[in-house]
Amino acid sequence: MNGSLIVLVDDEKIVTSAFKTLLKVEGYNNVVCFNDPKEAVEYLKANTPDIIVSDFLMPEMNGLQFLTEAKKIHPEVSTIMLTGYADKENAIKAINEIGLYKYIEKPWDNEDLLINVRNGIERSHLLSSLREKISELEEAKKQLEVYSNDLEKLVAQRTQELQLANNKLSGIINYCADGILILDKDGSISQVNPACENMTGLSEAALINKKFQEIAYITTRQGNRSFENKDGGIFGLNKDTNDVLVKDCIITNKLGGAETPVEIHFASINPDGESEKYVGVIRDISSHKETERLRDDFIATLTHDLRTPLLAAIQTLKFFLDGSLGEVEEKQAVLLSTMLQSNEDLLGLVNALLEVYRFDSGKLKLCKTVFPVRDLVTRCYDELKPLADKKDIKFTLSTDIPDDLEITADKSEIKRVIINLCGNAVNYTNKGGEVEIIAKAQSGDFIFSVVDNGNGIPAEDIPKLFNRFSQGTTKRRSTGTGLGLYLSRQIIEAHGGKIWIDSKLNKGSEFTFLLTDVVNEERQVVNG
Repeated sequence: MNGSLIVLVDDEKIVTSAFKTLLKVEGYNNVVCFNDPKEAVEYLKANTPDIIVSDFLMPEMNGLQFLTEAKKIHPEVSTIMLTGYADKENAIKAINEIGLYKYIEKPWDNEDLLINVRNGIERSHLLSSLREKISELEEAKKQLEVYSNDLEKLVAQRTQELQLANNKLSGIINYCADGILILDKDGSISQVNPACENMTGLSEAALINKKFQEIAYITTRQGNRSFENKDGGIFGLNKDTNDVLVKDCIITNKLGGAETPVEIHFASINPDGESEKYVGVIRDISSHKETERLRDDFIATLTHDLRTPLLAAIQTLKFFLDGSLGEVEEKQAVLLSTMLQSNEDLLGLVNALLEVYRFDSGKLKLCKTVFPVRDLVTRCYDELKPLADKKDIKFTLSTDIPDDLEITADKSEIKRVIINLCGNAVNYTNKGGEVEIIAKAQSGDFIFSVVDNGNGIPAEDIPKLFNRFSQGTTKRRSTGTGLGLYLSRQIIEAHGGKIWIDSKLNKGSEFTFLLTDVVNEERQVVNG
């Protein structure tokens, strides 16, 4: 405060001197005095004081005129006028016209004068600070206007980009060859694309709110079945699975009655939201199915045509070996036996390929009969016992099925499965190991298991174990065809049953199949 600049104007030097002395005593060291108001005006043009004190009566320019000029130069600076009693009216006029801060009558009271000077300086500082704040606010307002304009441009740009992206997405959806639909969690349709309309033969308006189960179903060997909701979601979708691929589906065309084979990929749009929605992409696989059919027909024709020369070669080799065509030397017999075994193995592969083709194409029909199942299991055990004994394997049969208990199934096909499962167990169990056959009837079902203590199967190989041409395990290559387990699965599923495996690496495996409701009711035995 004491460093404030004070400008004092009075035509009498004695007044300015006394005033300056008074202020200096109070610590105001920066006091500039003028006896000529015009000189003071010039000084103010180059300097900014904190307060201006002026006399009223001066010869060339009175106080009112001087302070008017001073206000033009520094409008925020506080001004004080020194007046005589007779000039009070002019002082009041100055307050109204030029915004005079104070007027002090002569002779003044020093204490009062100092208080007014101090308050005037503080007022000048406050007005100056206010002016700065106002300037800052005006600048901020300008910046805000610039930002607002930029934001509007950015919003317009982003809106245009979103519109373009939406147009592209709409184009992709509308012109996509795959059918696309949106479903809620109970399977009701809320939106479809034109490809979906073409597949179903129904317009979007007719499809809205229709259940997806009304236009599609899954095909199985046991016939067609509709989709079912699971775990609060649809088609196996729930909080733990965000997408699922459904194969072997049929879309029915309500207009022409045509049925289109499809694969459908379902995905959750907002799995964490309150209103769950799912998108389904429907792909027409008619051409793929036709290609598969042509391929399988080619393989079937080729393998079928291979059987005749193979059978002829096998029979010819047997003629050589049994001496029908003359005596054969020992070395020749060994070579011919090897050739016979190779041809019989190749015939087995050809027959397996034909069986797989027949099951896949649906051309092989099960020939179900009623037969005692214990007798079938025992005969399979007896056939494989010599092979197990050759490897010094402990081969056991455990069953409490009565001799007269009968089941209804295709006897030859079930025997094929049992021989394949047990044969694999013996082949893949190390010398001196153990293989146990377990057969039981329970609550109308027939359950068969074969347990070994072999090398086991890695967990990553189990899901593909029953696939076509699977070699069992990547840890050890098999010399088999890779069709045995696949064909076994086809046979069991054709009976409406299930087949599975439990295996632990280096501990062994357990293959099991289940045939439901096959035990004849009048001879059914429930085992606890």
